[in-house]
Amino acid sequence: MRLSGIITAMVTPFDEFEHINYNATAQLIEFLIGKGVSGIFILGTNGEFQVLTTEEKIKFAQFVVEKVKKRVPIIVGVGGNSTREVITLAEQMNAIGVDYLSVITPYFNSLTEDELYQHYCNIAEHSPVPILLYNIPKITGNPLTIELVTKLAEENNIIGIKDSSGNIENIKGYIKNTKDKNFDVLIGSDSLILEALKLGARGAVAATSNAIIENDLRIYSEFISGNLEAAQEAQNSIEEFRRILKYATIPAVLKQTIMLRGINVGQARRPVLPVKEKYLDDIEKVMLKYIEEAEGYYAKN
Repeated sequence: MRLSGIITAMVTPFDEFEHINYNATAQLIEFLIGKGVSGIFILGTNGEFQVLTTEEKIKFAQFVVEKVKKRVPIIVGVGGNSTREVITLAEQMNAIGVDYLSVITPYFNSLTEDELYQHYCNIAEHSPVPILLYNIPKITGNPLTIELVTKLAEENNIIGIKDSSGNIENIKGYIKNTKDKNFDVLIGSDSLILEALKLGARGAVAATSNAIIENDLRIYSEFISGNLEAAQEAQNSIEEFRRILKYATIPAVLKQTIMLRGINVGQARRPVLPVKEKYLDDIEKVMLKYIEEAEGYYAKN
């Protein structure tokens, strides 16, 4: 099973006490699958993996697996700073029945390429679940270079990469150097979805698709249909959404916009604070326009 299309980097819903809200999780899953996403990526950056306990991660992943019921692939983030702990969590996620594991590079310590290589090889050796590399050097400080990814793509259990570096040259290099492998290159920078698809990326892991899923799906569907002008229009359409995301720390604004779609995913966990009141009117105005445009588009099509 290859990864392709629009995969949602799903948020983790919380209630007012910062406990995981499973009712909202179920609602969000049905909303996304009903709209037509190609997969669900949980416990990533926008899923606030870094503020969840291991027990919470396992329970949340198990709930998602039970609710999705194999309708779409589930990718679960298990990355961390300790190779041993990542392997342990990977084994636990395998027992739950997830489809893929996403492994972000370790963070805090600056590692050599050999250390990163050994880290991923050790995890791949012990994991029965296929592994998706996750490159987001702005946050981790440890980039997955084209040369390193080329070497890691030789490992049987490493099947692709989500690149959130924002550097399109990485996408070009990954695709060029792994074209003869069963290796899926996915873009994780929502502003570059169309550009990455044109280069040969198989799809996107898009956080924006939590809230404006219709726009992201249009980028992909229009591209696949060969309607490049319409695909570009769809790509351009998400820029206003990306503008409002800058009003607060990830994923505060994203969660606010999902709530405007009727799913009470709650606020981000502390230390991330809720969106300041002075921004709420603009966020609501922007979201209402997206919802109206989506309804109009699907009414015509």
